Amino acid sequence: MASKLLLIAIVIVNIIAFGLAVAAEQRRSHANIVQDNEKNYNYCVYDSDIATGYGVGAFLFLLVSQVIVMLVSRCFCCGKPLSPGGARAWAVVLFITCWIFFFIAEACLLAGSVSNAYHTKYRTIFGEDPPDCQTLRKGVFGAGAAFIFLNTIVSSFYYTNYSRARASFQSYGTGEAAVGLGTFK
Repeated sequence: MASKLLLIAIVIVNIIAFGLAVAAEQRRSHANIVQDNEKNYNYCVYDSDIATGYGVGAFLFLLVSQVIVMLVSRCFCCGKPLSPGGARAWAVVLFITCWIFFFIAEACLLAGSVSNAYHTKYRTIFGEDPPDCQTLRKGVFGAGAAFIFLNTIVSSFYYTNYSRARASFQSYGTGEAAVGLGTFK
């Protein structure tokens, strides 16, 4: 059966990733237009860039969680086969869903971190249009957090069904190297 200790570890790592993604959403960079009276131009000043670090941290924690689940379940590639039935069918469906949610969450976290780290360096002379102070759009890290949450649920169910299907597998042979034949008359 599924290891409860492993499930707890996966959930804890994903909760950390979720918390970092939510913190990144809350601490996104904001920009203010500042006038420099001595040199007669406007420029953008960005506040703290900590959201980028939070986003990268969430990215890495989610990656660690996914690697743990795939190593333990051998990613359907190695080991003894799974027994036919509902647990195997659910394991296959949840395996695919887990990877889809993982890729979407990682894409959101990576794109959010890269976009949040980008700071425009434009200056404009007084009287011109103000500079375009680009910032990360609201909700990118939030979407990553939502998919981390979904991935946590799906990967836990995947591992549970995978373990159930693996534990119930019974070999067809008796372990003998010879082929048994009936008596002939």
